[in-house]
Amino acid sequence: MDGVLVREEHLVPGADAVLTELRENETPFMVLTNNSIYTPRDLRARLLNAGLDIPEESIWTSALATAQFLQTQRPGGSAYVVGESGLTTALHNVGYVMTDRDPDYVVLGETRTYSFEAITRAIRLVRNGARFIATNPDATGPSTEGPLPATGAVAALIEKATGRRPYFVGKPNPLMMRSALRRIGAHSENTVMVGDRMDTDVLSGLEAGLQTVLVLSGISGRETAEQFPYRPTLVLESVNSLVGKTREPFGADGLQPEV
Repeated sequence: MDGVLVREEHLVPGADAVLTELRENETPFMVLTNNSIYTPRDLRARLLNAGLDIPEESIWTSALATAQFLQTQRPGGSAYVVGESGLTTALHNVGYVMTDRDPDYVVLGETRTYSFEAITRAIRLVRNGARFIATNPDATGPSTEGPLPATGAVAALIEKATGRRPYFVGKPNPLMMRSALRRIGAHSENTVMVGDRMDTDVLSGLEAGLQTVLVLSGISGRETAEQFPYRPTLVLESVNSLVGKTREPFGADGLQPEV
């Protein structure tokens, strides 16, 4: 979502045209985000403010993927959660109980109000045997003032204090990508991942067997992309390059690398 469709609350040029084209072609799509702070309803409202009308059921977050994963692992379990309403709502909706007394899991998500008390409690619970789950490995997140510490950075703090490495559910874990594919009844052979980060978007697409498009409207630049040992199928300036080519993006008349 961020860096592909919107950037700092503003529409990326061409994003609305691409989504309109997908609907006209009856091509199913999902908007993915590693940000676990917001519920799909919150994100829909945010996208509407930017000029994009995307239904809640077409938004898939790391919080939803985490809740679905835990439901399959331990149905009706319990968790101590460090995070916001996007994560707690997702867990409640799959029947999980939030508790700080002998929980099955400590679940770490994104928040703008990390407290020393909550992190300390999480450390003690993990040391006492709670399984450690984190929604996503992103070390930093963007803001208008500069980078902010994100889930991956706080997870590293807890890991250092406990000696327990968390299981990250969100991108680049292909688990999140495959759960999104199931939501729209799609197959990896017929799906394209469009993202702005080499280390999460492109990597998760590759590991899930998708063709990948890196757009340069977000985090990773062309020089950054060259530093990785893997490559996206294509590198484009933005989603605007997809307009008119979403039906057969890699056909004879489809997309070509932009240099």
